Amino acid sequence: MKEHEKKRNLPFILKKGAAGRLPAVPEAALRAGRILTELLFPGRCPVCDRPVEPPGGDICGGCEGTLVRIREPRCQKCGKQLQDAGAEYCYDCGRSRHVYDRGAALYTYACIRRTIYRFKYRGRREYAVFLGRALAENLGGLILSWRPDALVPVPLHPERERDRGYNQAELLALQLGKRLGIPVLSGYLARVKNTRPQKELEGAARQNNLKKAFKIVQDDVKLNTIVIIDDIYTTGSTIDAAALECRKAGVQRVFFIALAIGKGL
Repeated sequence: MKEHEKKRNLPFILKKGAAGRLPAVPEAALRAGRILTELLFPGRCPVCDRPVEPPGGDICGGCEGTLVRIREPRCQKCGKQLQDAGAEYCYDCGRSRHVYDRGAALYTYACIRRTIYRFKYRGRREYAVFLGRALAENLGGLILSWRPDALVPVPLHPERERDRGYNQAELLALQLGKRLGIPVLSGYLARVKNTRPQKELEGAARQNNLKKAFKIVQDDVKLNTIVIIDDIYTTGSTIDAAALECRKAGVQRVFFIALAIGKGL
């Protein structure tokens, strides 16, 4: 068989151009590929956990309105919603001193606790797309007003992260950082103590549980202002423990953003 006949009988492949590069895939083909992927592997709604309707979004059209956002009046320290418009701080912050400067959360814990449970323990990584977008759209202005050098997700202990397969706080931070143009330092802070889950403890036991739980491992990075990212804020023990290590490393201003927060008084 002649050489030109061999070439004609070869299966179809993408031919390289003169510079040795593969030709660009047309936008229409990319769009068709995305549509096909969504049909075959539809993303799940972070509220109802069914395939998103209409397809192509990151949450069902009728589900987003069921999420309850924190509104004013808020605690001027932790951001919990207050019942008394004349109050400055919630009950916890009025009687406790925190290591961090200030923080805020997007949703009441009650409205999103099932979402967080599936996000953390049922492998629903895709929830991070909507949750990160919601954080950026609603709290992005506040975060940017703090002028942070970086976002720092609360780390999991390596054993727990291996079991889970990912760190949900890191997924939130990556989505938020991408939308706001802020660097994410996932390797700055490490959890060196495999602590008991905070939800199993009360009061002083929460603080004792987190003593020496965190350590700065990226000490060659000098930061002035950071925002710690976590999924839930309850008493602030986790944020305080992480903030303390950051302050020891020279960080001057430490803020936090959480996806959900409990009730304030």
